[in-house]
Amino acid sequence: MQERETAAGATDDVDVVTRAVLTASRLLVAVSARSLAEVEERVTLPQFRMLVVLSTRGATNLVTLADLLHVAPSTAMRMVDRLIAVGLAERRLNPDNRRETFLQLTAEGRRTVEDVTARRRAEIAAIVERLTPTQRLALIEALAAFNEAGGEPLAAALEGADPHPLGWRVDVPVARDP
Repeated sequence: MQERETAAGATDDVDVVTRAVLTASRLLVAVSARSLAEVEERVTLPQFRMLVVLSTRGATNLVTLADLLHVAPSTAMRMVDRLIAVGLAERRLNPDNRRETFLQLTAEGRRTVEDVTARRRAEIAAIVERLTPTQRLALIEALAAFNEAGGEPLAAALEGADPHPLGWRVDVPVARDP
């Protein structure tokens, strides 16, 4: 059985808090991986992140998309090519500048983002439901403080209103797609 740290005396111990956050992040990564399980044969995590960015921003040119994902344009192009090959994204000409191409989600790409988001939200809700009301309040307060300290905006309460549906800001670096 794993020993639990008590709140008394642990609040000032950065190592104890860090271990608790690392444990929670391990749980959230597992939830994320399970939410992607149905699409993982078609989409890698970095590619899915690109889908999320396209979902939140709409049609975007390649250079802007690469900047938002903190990857080289050539890496972004390879990711886009893979997403186009599986029918999740498409290219279209910019009507105002025919030399520029926009990248956007297909209807299937939008459904993929919505389905993964719904699975992730449902699994997190099931975990939160197992907490007592007092624990939920403490979690809200702790995560709000943690997110504020890290500069992360609060996710919207209503489905569809969330600018970062999976908790990913577009200005945070991600792992590069191989």
